[in-house]
Amino acid sequence: MTPSSGGLALEIIVPVFNESAILERSIYRLADYLSRELLYSWKITIADNASTDATGLIARKLADEVPNVSYRRLETKGRGFALRDAWTSSEAKVLAYVDVDLSTDLAALPPLIAPLLSGHSDVSIGTRLGRTSRVVRGPKREFISRSYNLILKRTMQVQFSDAQCGFKAVRAEVAHRLLPYVKDNCWFFDTELLILAERAGLRIHEIPVDWIDDPDSRVDIRQTAVDDIRGLVRVAGSMMKGNIPLQAIYAELGRGPIAAPTRPSFFGQVVRFGIVGAFSTLAFALLYLLFQGPFGPQQGNFLALLITAIANTAANRRFTFRIHGPERQFTQQFQGLVVFLAAWGITSSSLLLLHAIHPDASPSAELFVLTCANIFATLVRFVLLRIWVFRVRRTEARRGEMVIKQPSASAL
Repeated sequence: MTPSSGGLALEIIVPVFNESAILERSIYRLADYLSRELLYSWKITIADNASTDATGLIARKLADEVPNVSYRRLETKGRGFALRDAWTSSEAKVLAYVDVDLSTDLAALPPLIAPLLSGHSDVSIGTRLGRTSRVVRGPKREFISRSYNLILKRTMQVQFSDAQCGFKAVRAEVAHRLLPYVKDNCWFFDTELLILAERAGLRIHEIPVDWIDDPDSRVDIRQTAVDDIRGLVRVAGSMMKGNIPLQAIYAELGRGPIAAPTRPSFFGQVVRFGIVGAFSTLAFALLYLLFQGPFGPQQGNFLALLITAIANTAANRRFTFRIHGPERQFTQQFQGLVVFLAAWGITSSSLLLLHAIHPDASPSAELFVLTCANIFATLVRFVLLRIWVFRVRRTEARRGEMVIKQPSASAL
């Protein structure tokens, strides 16, 4: 697939820090594959972020000897810094990066790039968590990876499956629009970029990959996990404060539904809310039985209700009230948590009343009382969601759904 407008089609960044042991072998392997398999123009850039070993000497030698290979040196450490610097200065239409160890099978590279060159997608990522992905790594790293991506999905309400695989690509115009709002310059850089892309209504294409863990990896897993959690809190706060112009990016680059969704009637909302409520009540009961043993009835009730409340708000937003796009999403989740506190007050009061009457109430009795209280709290939640959280504003009613500008193939 060749871009019709000519010019450099693809630039692949290989960020490195003290990788003298494997750099030459990896670059020769990558360049050989690109020469044999890609029909469009390409370039490899070695982005050295403050290496202190022989990486710089080897990279300069490769840039002199291997066609279409260049070298950039930064004096600041951080993979995010290296990618930001290289992507910002690139003239290619599609920007990509791969880890220097080439843990991902390069056979996934053409399907990674093709949706971006065609204009079908805006961001493309390799996933090690897909059903058909083939991954070789230890149980510890597997558990940490899956746990992190699960937390990411539940807290940020995103759909992409693997934020950390070092095998990604993005259309240049999308990267240039998003990068000013990506604040992290280390390992959270990928996750932050993907969160903003999805929240801005961009299409993220996923490619299942074959991936073999590098046993010589020097990533500090514990510190990276701590930094990632801090990053999630920071990004969520920025979105709630409106510091990131997601709506402007959405209007410029985002992809909306082909047909603007209309809200169901009041009866339809009641039915849909009832379906969501039924699943939420069942999930609450199962979670409470799981938590009440180790945490106690009050703490177990709080945890079960908190988890179901977050999922309930997201489900009602899309299913009951048919709200799409990033507008007010985090504000509505915050309002949903306020509604959760009201529901928690109702259910907690029911527990206090039960224990005041029957101090030795069994877990089954607690569950029955909490289920009844939760049904009442669900009714209260519907009223608050309809008249407060997801109410139709006058400005929204006048303007209808936002018209989304679809990118054309000629823009590539």
